[in-house]
Amino acid sequence: MQTILCFGDSLTWGYNPRDASRYPFAERWPGILQAEAGNNVRVIEEALSGRTAVTESWVLPNRSGRAMLEPLLESHAPLDAFICMLGINDIGPTYKLTPAEIAFGCATLIWTVQKSHAGPGGGVPQILLVAPHPLGKVSGIMELFYRGGEDASRQLAAAYATIATACGCHFLDAGQFVRASDVDGVHLDPDAHRRLGIAIANVIVPLLAAR
Repeated sequence: MQTILCFGDSLTWGYNPRDASRYPFAERWPGILQAEAGNNVRVIEEALSGRTAVTESWVLPNRSGRAMLEPLLESHAPLDAFICMLGINDIGPTYKLTPAEIAFGCATLIWTVQKSHAGPGGGVPQILLVAPHPLGKVSGIMELFYRGGEDASRQLAAAYATIATACGCHFLDAGQFVRASDVDGVHLDPDAHRRLGIAIANVIVPLLAAR
């Protein structure tokens, strides 16, 4: 059996913008990926609302992805594939990060995976860097946190694509397949989770088949 680790924030956790609940596994994009990949693949969710790429959050503790990544890789090894979808929280203006800095933060996560020997036989798993979709019209509490970060969110995909090329990993722009929910302008509706899960599966499943 092959194993995929999905490393992300509330977009991967499955936050429902309508009532702050969590979508069922079968409706979250990792669950869609699981269904598309089949019974010979195990999808592991390592998702946490508020998680950043590398920045310590002043809002919630223990949210730096870089701080948590190494033990998680060791815990779940061997991994055939690693999917990283982070950065939407980092664009909050209070963090004062540019799209380039956020992308470089993701590069440090990729380097950590590449140096971890977490793949089969101590090798390197397939790595997919996913750029989060741009923000929509943010509202409610999300407006307090994200207002002013809309332009930066639209620049992430290009910066992530550059990082993926430089690091020799695969890349997917979520914004090509989904848009933020009209409810809060940040999170995903169930149909968007479905479309994103299928898009990711279309990249990852062939890579696993070729191993």
